[in-house]
Amino acid sequence: MTTTDNSARPGRLGNPTMEMNSDPRADGRMVAALAPFGLDSPPPLGGVDGSSPMDALYDYCNVAEAGFEKFNEAVFAGMDPVPGVNSRTEVIPGLDGNDVSIYIHRPDANTGPLPCLVHTHGGGMVILKASAPSYVRWRDELAAQGMIAIGVEFRNGGGGLGNHPYPAGLNDCASAVQWAYDNREALGISKIIVSGESGGGNLSLATALKANKEGWIDRIDGVYAQCPYISNVWGAGDDALPSLRENDGYLINVGDMAALAKVYDPEGAHDQDPLCWPYVAGAADLSGLPPHVISVNELDPLRDEGLAYYRKLLAAGVTATSRTLNGTCHAGDCLLRTALPDVYLSTINDIRAFADRL
Repeated sequence: MTTTDNSARPGRLGNPTMEMNSDPRADGRMVAALAPFGLDSPPPLGGVDGSSPMDALYDYCNVAEAGFEKFNEAVFAGMDPVPGVNSRTEVIPGLDGNDVSIYIHRPDANTGPLPCLVHTHGGGMVILKASAPSYVRWRDELAAQGMIAIGVEFRNGGGGLGNHPYPAGLNDCASAVQWAYDNREALGISKIIVSGESGGGNLSLATALKANKEGWIDRIDGVYAQCPYISNVWGAGDDALPSLRENDGYLINVGDMAALAKVYDPEGAHDQDPLCWPYVAGAADLSGLPPHVISVNELDPLRDEGLAYYRKLLAAGVTATSRTLNGTCHAGDCLLRTALPDVYLSTINDIRAFADRL
């Protein structure tokens, strides 16, 4: 009889009681930055899951949104403005007859057509706002690299901009891409990249899939998805995605992800719809897509679904690259500008380099 020694396996696969602050892989600067907020150890479960009633899930979204907004304000407070950039707000028509606010950031020195990044913010497609300080900073940093950055204030499934389930937010993101394309000459746009992290990673991938399905994929030159939240198997377990267990409780709880998924798709009617959950996309959905970058974080429960999508892209003949930011938690390269400046700027610079390659 043979026994399996799990002690050598990473994270909670080797030690079910492992926490991020004791994981030897974790960047110490990240742990120190998260500790004052109690985020270096597993956050408390939200008390909801995929079987909870919708009223309880909406209440949870409001609480979670307020908590993340407080964290973002604290982490980005007191930073000097990014020099040499300006921004303005436009209100554009949405595909559903609604108004969509977008935030356009660009460098002051405009020497010609520039690559444009349409940014779809994180929050599981159900919370947070593009107007948050962290996202304003992100777009300013991209603009300082010689890009036009457009943030989309899409309708959320919950929180202060809810309750608008799938496909409302996706349609708003598609509206922003199409508006940017239609106004590319006036805006001085040379090419369009769709990008976002976490839930925004889902929406960036789904926007490209939607464009591919509907025949306007030629309007998108590339996709840069960070730590995408795309599998919809949280809490159910999936041997193909070991990071769901390996890194559970590292900044985010897998159990809470199932709750957010229900807010996005309350009836579960779109479990097998790749525009809702890109993880289920097949070769026919992916064939013909433009180049992609899939960026993931080593200590993220969602790491392996992003890598699985990257492999699907390659198998479908799509030009794709992947990068793994070792030692970092979910979206750690976006959240911690002060604590991890080298990591933060490595992603900013990689996005700009990706645009140059297209």
